[in-house]
Amino acid sequence: MAPDLDRRTYDLLRLVDRHGPIGSIQLFELLQLHGYDIKDRTIRLSLSNLDELGLTEKVPGQGRRLTPTGKAELERGDVDTRLEQIRARIATLTSRVGYDPTEDTGTLVASAAFLADERVDDALAVVAAIAERPFGPIPIALEASDANEPGDVRLVTASSITLDGVLLAQGVDATISTSGVLEYEPTEPAGNEPFPDHGGRIVRYVDIINGEGSSIDVISLLIEAGRTDVKRVLEGGDRGLLVGDSREFPLNRFEEARDVSIATQQSLGGALSFRRPREQKPLPSGTSTWAFGTITYAGPGELLLAALAEYELAARWETLYGIREREGLDGTLPEQAVLED
Repeated sequence: MAPDLDRRTYDLLRLVDRHGPIGSIQLFELLQLHGYDIKDRTIRLSLSNLDELGLTEKVPGQGRRLTPTGKAELERGDVDTRLEQIRARIATLTSRVGYDPTEDTGTLVASAAFLADERVDDALAVVAAIAERPFGPIPIALEASDANEPGDVRLVTASSITLDGVLLAQGVDATISTSGVLEYEPTEPAGNEPFPDHGGRIVRYVDIINGEGSSIDVISLLIEAGRTDVKRVLEGGDRGLLVGDSREFPLNRFEEARDVSIATQQSLGGALSFRRPREQKPLPSGTSTWAFGTITYAGPGELLLAALAEYELAARWETLYGIREREGLDGTLPEQAVLED
């Protein structure tokens, strides 16, 4: 595997891939057009290094082209860049959340699905079915798609990332640690549970992605791969598969995090679960390690996008559509909206 490459080198690989075989003079001109202040000699040295790494190769009389190894490295770099962009966008959107769950007002992070006009009634029937299950309510807005967007209509609701913004606003530093597919039961918790779930019972992860790679992009990929089964719950089943994520937060903020999370779920919908360690683990010095609680949340946006995908009502969606005012998500459902098999 090649060592970690910088952004300029990946841009150089992209240009070789797009225009190759290509010489250093043409690459020099293209890099300048892309805003790089670079010398022709630097490009020649970079190409020699890429040759040594096996990422590019010379074509006599024509310049360089990518090798199969170079194409694989470029794909890997594009994935890493995409994940970095997603994490940066999540951080930006989280910091802009001004939603107050107790007042049910303020700005939140939105998800959006794009629909054809003839799919709208069926999509609203799905919304109505979600609202009737334990993970309801589900606030929505139904709007005309912009000229540069797919479909005729845009269906907007709240993303699970809103919860991270609410926690941040309360001074609770929460970090998404896990994303995946959750086994779910649409039942109310037993009265003797110390930390009951809300919006139904999240049983366990059945497919999990840990650590730094977790992001809302993972949620979208799982939906596209058909790993969810929200449809079963909507049609009266006793079990289903949702997509959601878990975030860790300092255990000394457990009560505060729990209260604002429950308030968020009750106002915006979704399914929510809490976990806390049984005890802190002692270090050899005799002190205790930092202990963290965990909140697992399948938000309304993730529920709606998964359900619409399962019913083949939305071919395109955006998990992180942007910031919206809660007051704008006040769509009322037509009384005749009924989900059909």
